[in-house]
Amino acid sequence: MHLEIVTPDKKVFQGEVSEASFPGANGSFQVLNNHAPIVSALAKGTVSFTTPEGKQSMIVDGGVVEVKDNVIVVLAEKVVA
Repeated sequence: MHLEIVTPDKKVFQGEVSEASFPGANGSFQVLNNHAPIVSALAKGTVSFTTPEGKQSMIVDGGVVEVKDNVIVVLAEKVVA
């Protein structure tokens, strides 16, 4: 799957991942390959994902995530760390 994390200022991450977890507004959830299309609001919390190099994570301060056709786009208000 392809993951892209962007803020109003810059592109924070772009690359291939095998899984990703998000702090959804109604609870956290995980996305795996061939996930059904979804759009969800994000709460402040940790976005974690696994790349070929290993597990990575960052804290977002809200936003929106869209999953469609094995492409995940995160529009984050702000990436804290």
